[in-house]
Amino acid sequence: VLVLAFSFALLHCHSTGFVYLFFPNRLFVTMKVITFAAFVALVLFAASAAAKTYFEEGFGKGWEDRWVVSNWKKSDGQAGEWKVTAGDYYGDKDADKGLKTTQDARFYAISAKFPKFSNRDKDLVLQYSVKHTQKIGCGGAYIKLVPSTVDQENFNGEAPYAIMFGPDVCGYSTKKTHVILSHNGHNHLVKKEVKCETDKYTHLYTLIIHPDNTYEVQIDQKEVQKGSLTEDWDILEPKEIKDPKASKPSDWVDEKEINDPADVKPAGYDDTPKNIVDPEASKPDDWDDELDGEWEAPLIDNPEFKGEWRAKRIPNPEYKGEWVHPMVPNPDYKEIPDLYAYDDIGAVGFELWQVEAGTIFDNIIVTDSIEEAKALADKTYAANKDAEKKMLDDQEAEKAKKEEEERKKAEEERKKAEAEKEADDEDDEDEDDEKDEL
Repeated sequence: VLVLAFSFALLHCHSTGFVYLFFPNRLFVTMKVITFAAFVALVLFAASAAAKTYFEEGFGKGWEDRWVVSNWKKSDGQAGEWKVTAGDYYGDKDADKGLKTTQDARFYAISAKFPKFSNRDKDLVLQYSVKHTQKIGCGGAYIKLVPSTVDQENFNGEAPYAIMFGPDVCGYSTKKTHVILSHNGHNHLVKKEVKCETDKYTHLYTLIIHPDNTYEVQIDQKEVQKGSLTEDWDILEPKEIKDPKASKPSDWVDEKEINDPADVKPAGYDDTPKNIVDPEASKPDDWDDELDGEWEAPLIDNPEFKGEWRAKRIPNPEYKGEWVHPMVPNPDYKEIPDLYAYDDIGAVGFELWQVEAGTIFDNIIVTDSIEEAKALADKTYAANKDAEKKMLDDQEAEKAKKEEEERKKAEEERKKAEAEKEADDEDDEDEDDEKDEL
């Protein structure tokens, strides 16, 4: 870093006219160069020292040593098996290898520990990729940040966590990206709707939480949602509550309209029946009163009937408007400046239920550096997504072509079989005709 910084300083001074570095009578210029180089070096060193990546996983060699598969659901045969693979399509076969769910209608639980840290006074970035190689109909694909105290052998859906983040799909009603924050033992769902992707391509999910209690969600390196932790989650008590001492006055009038007292029902209005005898109906000629009973003409709607009479409605002169319950400051409300902060983050984990298995997780990073998360995304997701898409699109096109060829072949065979059957039937008819002639 120092060498690079010093070189940068030399170039900078040269470009600004300081070309006297190696001349004894220009010592003061030399000192300027050295001072500037040292300053740049310190800035770069401070930046690199401040940024830290706590966990990064690409599921390469030795991944089994870093992850622990939970025993959850194993005893009753409901635990699914994991496999590391790039799947049948990818941008780079080695680089795109990830952790895949392999069995339908199974529970999955796995976790990896790292030295615990706190995100206090720092950004927190959680990022990973999801590829649904199956046609996902119902299944979770979210990741959790959990405390260092997690029991990995028994990690399950009841285990406490700090953050749960990622896509969840089930039918048409559930297609969203979860952003769930835990606070004081309670898990709070984000109130805003955050979309998720459901196709078969790899997608990158990024959650950024800032120390100013704001957040941002990105999908495929593009912002899809952002806001405030205090406003977009019901973590804090409300600032105001309805005044418990107030109630709507008994004489409060909140009926907007009333019946017009001057509007009177016309005389004889109720004398018009709703139904009348059908004047065009007549007793059938074959009607037998002894067998069929006394004939009664059918009824039809009376075209003169106007329905139940109702008085006209007019504005209520006593109307005072909708009564609004007065609000008062909530004595239980308390601001939490460090709402964003978690003092014990020590592991990541997947705890899922999938009806259709086949999801591949990859390129997980937990860091306090937005730049490092982006650099990893550029190196992996961005570098390989186009080649992966082409490979899948080509496979789908080839599959569609074969299916169409098989459909045409089956149709031709069906028509051929029908023609042969028709010809056999005609031959049988000819033989019958010859026998009849004989």
